[in-house]
Amino acid sequence: MYNMYHSQTSCPLGTAPYVIRAGDTFFAIAMRYGISLEALIAANPGVNPDRLFIGQIICIPMKPPSPPPTACPPGTMPYVIRAGDTFYSIARRYNVSLDALIAANPGVDPDRLQIGQVICIPVTPPPPPPPPPPPTPVCPTLRRTSTGPSVRQLQELLRDAGFDPGPIDGIFGPRTEEAVRTFQRSKGLTVDGIVGVQTWTALGVDCSVVPPPTCPTGTTPYTIRAGDTFFALAERFNTTVDAIRRANPGVDPNNLQIGQVICMPTTTPPPTCPTGTTPYTIRAGDTFFALAERFNTTVDAIRRANPGVDPNNLQIGQVICIPTTTPPPTCPTGTTPYTIRAGDTFFALAERFNTTVDAIRRANPGVDPNNLQIGQVICIPTA
Repeated sequence: MYNMYHSQTSCPLGTAPYVIRAGDTFFAIAMRYGISLEALIAANPGVNPDRLFIGQIICIPMKPPSPPPTACPPGTMPYVIRAGDTFYSIARRYNVSLDALIAANPGVDPDRLQIGQVICIPVTPPPPPPPPPPPTPVCPTLRRTSTGPSVRQLQELLRDAGFDPGPIDGIFGPRTEEAVRTFQRSKGLTVDGIVGVQTWTALGVDCSVVPPPTCPTGTTPYTIRAGDTFFALAERFNTTVDAIRRANPGVDPNNLQIGQVICMPTTTPPPTCPTGTTPYTIRAGDTFFALAERFNTTVDAIRRANPGVDPNNLQIGQVICIPTTTPPPTCPTGTTPYTIRAGDTFFALAERFNTTVDAIRRANPGVDPNNLQIGQVICIPTA
């Protein structure tokens, strides 16, 4: 049975005495000292938490000292977990694979990371990229009825070599075919009227050299180097992944080859953002929650400003619209707006603002207290 007049005379090892003051509750004391309510009750077995009195002495469990930094094996480096970190975001930030990060931390549960926890990041350089594939002949095979720029090039080469192909019109007709046959005969080639690698080579064309692509207006050719990705290029050239994709419709971004030539947008017009918002380019680690805190707005406001954006699939280089001003919610008389921060609960807010959980519930009938979001704005009773 609890003794309402019980007062500690000495506190056990690992705890410190504390004198009850006006307004103190076990819940408020636990939050103030960053300990659990259960630990506080266990440290004071003879104290009734519901009958504290001013001047009463209780025992506060002391936090254990922080563990020393994790000893990371060779080829890795220590990293301290911060708010919002996940194995996936860390792997992307440090350009390592998720599997490698998990393997470097065998005793760590990726789903239960703690702020301040130390993990190991692999820093071993990746193996050298495979050698580029041998160049592929790019001289097209042309025959009777072929048309286009390659036929025009063929006709010009035949004319320059002294073999009359007829009009330089890009149409492989009878006169062009006859000129090809005459040329092939003069070079000791198979006389079939079909222009393949051997005929192109005899005309002086190096079929192993890949010509740069014809890039559309507003783009410029770029040669892929080791480590290049569409995401990295978007950041380097101040453009977006979507813009690079649109400029290279036939390129597989997951299978880029060293030496491959793609088209890089030279200018990317900013998106048309509605009045009261400003463009923002997504960077590694960005989330709607983090952006709401950084720009002093709310997640709901960012969602409304970007109706076509999936907040769970943001891409580095993607441009979204950030509200520049967020009008305060319409709170009823006797309440004031409050923006939810990490760790907030209705219970904690009731203690902090000297009100009750029921009063906060009544002031926020449409809010689920079990699903508060960072950046969400609620109403706090002021009286």
